Amino acid sequence: MRQTLRYLVNYLGKFISYTFAICSLILLLVILYGLFHKSGSIIRHHHLSDLLFSSDWKPAKNSFGFASFLYSTLLVTFIASLISFPLCLLSAVYLTEYASRRMLNSLSPLFDILAGIPSVIYGLWGVLIIVPFIRDDVAPAFGYHSTGYSILSAGLVLAVMIFPILLHLLLELLKTVPVPLKEAALSLGATKWETIKLVFLRKGSPGILSAFGLGFSKALGETIAVLMVIGNVVQIPQSVFDSGYTLPGLIANNYGEMLSIPSYDSALMFGSLLLFVIILAINIFFRYIIYKSEVI
Repeated sequence: MRQTLRYLVNYLGKFISYTFAICSLILLLVILYGLFHKSGSIIRHHHLSDLLFSSDWKPAKNSFGFASFLYSTLLVTFIASLISFPLCLLSAVYLTEYASRRMLNSLSPLFDILAGIPSVIYGLWGVLIIVPFIRDDVAPAFGYHSTGYSILSAGLVLAVMIFPILLHLLLELLKTVPVPLKEAALSLGATKWETIKLVFLRKGSPGILSAFGLGFSKALGETIAVLMVIGNVVQIPQSVFDSGYTLPGLIANNYGEMLSIPSYDSALMFGSLLLFVIILAINIFFRYIIYKSEVI
């Protein structure tokens, strides 16, 4: 009787897990279909190349070019990733391998607090600190005139936003690397840094790549904080000190306000579809890299 009950509980658990897994996949497909369906009008009346590679954005004249939005979004994300990824990885290595246990335990709650701060607070901090710093100090030092509301400001704010989330993931990951691997490497004469580089980082490389992929996707879709410091000017930035306009910012700023213009609703839905597809493609790419690293 007890064995039969155990079998039923096991079967029920597997069935529930399988059902929720299928529901997650169905939800993803439903979102994709909904965005594609709502974007149908603009896709039928405009060439895809014009939508993707044109920067001419004049909704009143039925001209919708997303190139400037895509460029600004990717540029801000790459700047944030370039700043935060190496800092997070080196910080995680230091805290797990060099810092004292007391220091690690003291800082971990701080990272959780930083990760939970609303994005609008980071945006206000960017407006009060980062924007004047770029306008008065950084841009003049490079011979540029800037209002401070720029691609670089958005990249810096975004780097600070994703730093605690990414660092928390990397800390948890490096803690899972088996200690016997470290002891075996040290016993063979490897230095501490060689052990970290050739054992810890190599053993944890799939998880590190996964964390980076999650951080990149998080940065790509961030809206409010970036919206507050980037300047929101529809143009292709010629430098990091120029203003820009991201795709999430376009959707957040305009959806529900200018829908009286024909095709505008469809254009914003197409922008959402673009963002969805880009994030999906990035996650697939990182999963492929993880798979290849595991095979090797």
